[in-house]
Amino acid sequence: MLDETGNNLGVLSRDRALELAREKGLDLILISPKAVPPVARILSFDKFRYEKEKELKKQRKKAPELKRIQIGIKTAKNDLMVRLKKLEEFLEHGHKVEIQMTLRGREKANRSWAEERLNEFLGMITTPYKIAQPIKPSGRGLTVQIDPGK
Repeated sequence: MLDETGNNLGVLSRDRALELAREKGLDLILISPKAVPPVARILSFDKFRYEKEKELKKQRKKAPELKRIQIGIKTAKNDLMVRLKKLEEFLEHGHKVEIQMTLRGREKANRSWAEERLNEFLGMITTPYKIAQPIKPSGRGLTVQIDPGK
């Protein structure tokens, strides 16, 4: 049994613990029900819920995101360099990156050339990476997913 400041109150009966919580105007929260004896804490339930949500948000924030870079088959060299710089920044921050090459009209008929262009773009990346999903056709062109190579 723990009080609101985290001090150990020892083993108490359920009734005695509820009585202490009511005296302080707080709630009795079961922290670890499978422990022997079960661990409970006297705390405001709203504060407890807030701390749990904050902890979950922090865990989600640490998970790497999937970032997307979109290029075209006729994209100019300078534009590719701008996208390349952004892509390397994403990889350095530990994000997965999906590179989408959009194909329009008759470009869709020449997929082998488009794959060559996408492979050229992948060859320009200086940051270490590994291919998570190889080049595959998608709705409007080709996609490839890469992970940071750490």
